[in-house]
Amino acid sequence: MKANISAWAIRNPLPSILLFVILTVAGLYSFSRLPITYFPPIITPLVKVTIEQSGATPTELETEVTRLVENAVASLTGIEKITSTIGQGRSVTSVEFELGVVSPDRAVVDVRDAVAKIRSDLPATIDEPVIERVEEEARSVVTYAVSSPTMTVADLSWYVDDLVTRTLQGLPGVGRIERVGGVTREIRIELNRDRLQALSLSASAINESLLRTQIENSGGRSALGGREQALTTMAAAKTVSELADQRIALSSQAAVRLGDLASVQDSAAEARSFATLDGADVVGFAVYPAQGASEVSVADRVSRALAGLGARDKDVRFSLVDDISTYTSGNFSSAMSTLFEGAALAVVVVFLFLRDGRATIVAAVALPLSIIPTFFVIDHLGFSLNILSLLAITLVTGILVDDAIVEIENVVRHRDMGKSAYRAALDASDEIGLAVIAISASIIAVFAPVGFMSGEVGLYFRQFGLTVAIAVFFSLLVARLITPVMAAYFMTGSPRAGEKRGRFILAYERLLRISLNWRWATVGLAAGSFALAMLALSSLPTAFLPEEDTGRLTLSVELPPGSTLDETRVVSDEIAERIRTFKEVEGVFARAGTSISGLEDVRYAVILIDLSHKTERDRSSFAIEAEMEKTLSSIPDVKLRFLNARGGRDLSFALLSTDGEAALEAANAIVAELSADRAFVDPALDNAAMRPELRMRVQTDKAAMLGVSPAAIAQTIRVSTIGDVDSRLPSFTDGTRQIPIRVVIDRNARDDLPTLEMLTVPSDDGAHVPLSAVADISFDETMSAIERLDRERRIEIGVDMADGLTSGQGMERLLQLDSVRNLPEGVGLQATGDSDTESTVFESFAVAMGSGIMLVLVVLILLFGSVLAPWTILASLPLSIGGVAAALYLSGSAISLPVVIGILMLMGIVTKNAIMLLDFAIEREAHGHSRLDAVIEACSERVRPIVMTTLAMAGGMIPSALGVGDGGEFRAPMAIAVIGGLLASTLLSLIVIPSLHLIVSSFGDRMGRMFRLLFNVQSPDF
Repeated sequence: MKANISAWAIRNPLPSILLFVILTVAGLYSFSRLPITYFPPIITPLVKVTIEQSGATPTELETEVTRLVENAVASLTGIEKITSTIGQGRSVTSVEFELGVVSPDRAVVDVRDAVAKIRSDLPATIDEPVIERVEEEARSVVTYAVSSPTMTVADLSWYVDDLVTRTLQGLPGVGRIERVGGVTREIRIELNRDRLQALSLSASAINESLLRTQIENSGGRSALGGREQALTTMAAAKTVSELADQRIALSSQAAVRLGDLASVQDSAAEARSFATLDGADVVGFAVYPAQGASEVSVADRVSRALAGLGARDKDVRFSLVDDISTYTSGNFSSAMSTLFEGAALAVVVVFLFLRDGRATIVAAVALPLSIIPTFFVIDHLGFSLNILSLLAITLVTGILVDDAIVEIENVVRHRDMGKSAYRAALDASDEIGLAVIAISASIIAVFAPVGFMSGEVGLYFRQFGLTVAIAVFFSLLVARLITPVMAAYFMTGSPRAGEKRGRFILAYERLLRISLNWRWATVGLAAGSFALAMLALSSLPTAFLPEEDTGRLTLSVELPPGSTLDETRVVSDEIAERIRTFKEVEGVFARAGTSISGLEDVRYAVILIDLSHKTERDRSSFAIEAEMEKTLSSIPDVKLRFLNARGGRDLSFALLSTDGEAALEAANAIVAELSADRAFVDPALDNAAMRPELRMRVQTDKAAMLGVSPAAIAQTIRVSTIGDVDSRLPSFTDGTRQIPIRVVIDRNARDDLPTLEMLTVPSDDGAHVPLSAVADISFDETMSAIERLDRERRIEIGVDMADGLTSGQGMERLLQLDSVRNLPEGVGLQATGDSDTESTVFESFAVAMGSGIMLVLVVLILLFGSVLAPWTILASLPLSIGGVAAALYLSGSAISLPVVIGILMLMGIVTKNAIMLLDFAIEREAHGHSRLDAVIEACSERVRPIVMTTLAMAGGMIPSALGVGDGGEFRAPMAIAVIGGLLASTLLSLIVIPSLHLIVSSFGDRMGRMFRLLFNVQSPDF
């Protein structure tokens, strides 16, 4: 039964050939249309609620807005977590739903309904809540700078907002366009403080007057002259000079011209951000790809579209300042090169062992016939060519040729007995069929659970596990349908003359007989070596991901709270100037006004440093980064942090509590203790700084007597200093554009305390009262930003590790600190960023690994029809651990995510040696050989294909282990772990498994006799 399909294929070759012709054509077509991304595309049900209230402090927003929104959405079905970031005048709450529980569209509807129910409870002065589904990737794929000698900054900004955005937004795969730097056009009305006080006017009164007069509304209907006419009211000024001539009513009998009260200018909004490229001001824009879109394709389409705009507008120049697609494309190219190189090495190994050109060609054909159809399946599963799926394809190269090698080597052995190629193929495929199926089924059983891991982590690694499983499945089909056919009809050469056994085989047989005579000692030594290997493995450092040289450095800049945008500019320019002195630097792009996490504040800046490709420089980006840190360390009063490729620090964690003060106090204690430990570098709280505040404390008794409400005081202060909320700004029509009109007092007055004290506030009877008469003005401080997680305050702490220490070692030291072990009641610690992901991924892989081993056991029991033989086969797994530990120690690699994936891969492939040995031994024993003779013959006959397949797999992974090309740092640790484990397992399996088989089989025989005696069961008579 086990060989029927191969025998049928040999006798009827056409169906098998046509099947793989179709699969190959379909696979090539799918390969041409698969998107190329860096990470697997993940479409999560994530909804963002953004609420803005101009001038509101984070503390005020948390109480009046954020808590209400969080409580409203907390009862929705299927919520995974709720996070909120609150800055000056802006609250953003992100609601993430469990995957597979709520669809993204349903999530948006549920959140919108929940917020609508509490809309009346929110402050009247907020802008309308913006509720949107997050549909674009979290990081931009390309960033461009735009410059023109004939345009002002305002004109360039509108050029980006209008023409560039409209042009790019319609391109396939483009999710969002975000302008970086630049200004927004406004009609600015800056009021003269003396005239306001003289006429007893306030900025809010003038803003209200303009709201009532700057209108063009259609309303009403008439049938004049027998034809229906629409009625339109038009009062808006058409030009800025007309706007300046507008009359502002003082009373029912008096009015004053607006231009006499203020300067009216067609200008720009007050700058809260800027962007520079190599020290020169630019207007930039970032392009975010839609979820699932190919980063490389999006970057190419954007480049072509901008080339068209540049050809049309000759004076506009687009400069590419950041492009992650180049690294993504480089990773793809490197993976493809590694694939071809690994395949070539595997084929060379086959030829060196078989020394048969035709047999080598048959083995070589198995690779493309296994890989190309895989592209067809992963395309229909919605996968992309990303770092994980490409990793699966490159590392599975040696495995794919494995089945073919086993088949071909057996065919060659039978042909050398004097059989014809046709007969040799029939007999060999029948003899080896169970072993081939068992080897492939074991690998598929290990990787299938990875493809079905739960949560967001499961979505990332689903593509890795299923890609390996699919490729191995096609490898099995090739070995059962194509390899026997080619062996029967193509390997028709003359059999080789009988060869004497080589010295290696003879030496191996002598060592084998010794180990079998001392079988208990052999197994005992193997168990001891496994214990030592586990001890060595546990002493190795851990990390989430190996650091990669992407040719791109990200520097976070943070000035003290209260710093101005001009001060941020001075610091950013100084940093850029020092960085440009490095010869490896090709460009420095600075964007100020937003932190790396998206928090808007003028004291933050992000510096993107573009380095030459790593093949064009003589030192790594890590060495350059270290030298830059020394160069920049002398800049005073600024926090500078280089971030990793994921935008975080080496170790990050957060304290959570409903009591913000208790969490902050505990966080300060932890940071103080971290600072005293040399293993930690520059520990700091993120978004927990206090900013200066000018506090107006209302004297409620006086205000009530004078008929002044606190709401009127707050509105007067807000409108006078920053203007009204955006939804209540008057507008000015310029062609097809609506330009907001912002009313404020002039800059000098806003920055003068006596003037602020003399601002007039309207009372209920129409009189105007000085602010100082109803409020006490004092200096204080408030939180600059607030972060929340699942309705608790979150205080983030980030720290880098000293040279030679990994994040895993850092987390172990952190948990031993006194301040962490004695946290106040109600305060909890949670790993975040890479630290959180590391623990989640490792736990998920442990579960997947356990599930895979159980599936392998079930599969082997079913295939071998025995309970004990599979346990002997599974003993190959611990034999590989010593090789993993040794390889990692010699290469200086930490136990990271790629290594864990490599160990998982080993769980599937190291069983092949034991399967090949036991399958042959059991078959020989069934033919009447003694168990000892059967084992010795099995080892003698199978040692060549075992060594051949091991070296072929190791050879296929050597290019990955060398770590060359983009993404090589990620692939190398896994390949190193797999090669070390594979070599160690092979060497030990050839000695230990035969001894263990004799021990387990003898135990099985004794248990069988006892069972028959106890239950009086007769042996079956076949």
